[in-house]
Amino acid sequence: MPPFQLHPQIAADSFAVAELTLCSVRLMRDANYGWLLLVPRVAYANEIADLTAEDRATLMDEVAQASKALRETVTCDKLNVAALGNVVAQLHIHVIARRHDDPAWPKPVWGAAPAKTYADGEGEALAAKLAARLK
Repeated sequence: MPPFQLHPQIAADSFAVAELTLCSVRLMRDANYGWLLLVPRVAYANEIADLTAEDRATLMDEVAQASKALRETVTCDKLNVAALGNVVAQLHIHVIARRHDDPAWPKPVWGAAPAKTYADGEGEALAAKLAARLK
């Protein structure tokens, strides 16, 4: 089986945040939302059902850990957690901090508004704050 490799689209669309036991944590390059991706480092996994029972349990723990870190770092009214994979099949979990005044509220974020670019250094700074909470 080939080793795990992060899908190039995920790499291009996000900043590295942290490496947890199972997942690589990434911050989406869309300043409209505090938006994390958790990507299990399991080469064959496209679906949560592809993970072992142990890895599924670890994934849930890491989703909760990332959710808590995001909620403590950015202002939000609600956290959305989703695993879609319609564009990129590699298993990844979205954890999105939603606000009542965000561009998509109350609808899903996908396709609601063009991605907003972070100001120079702002995305990296947010990634560093999140990484500190995930240690």
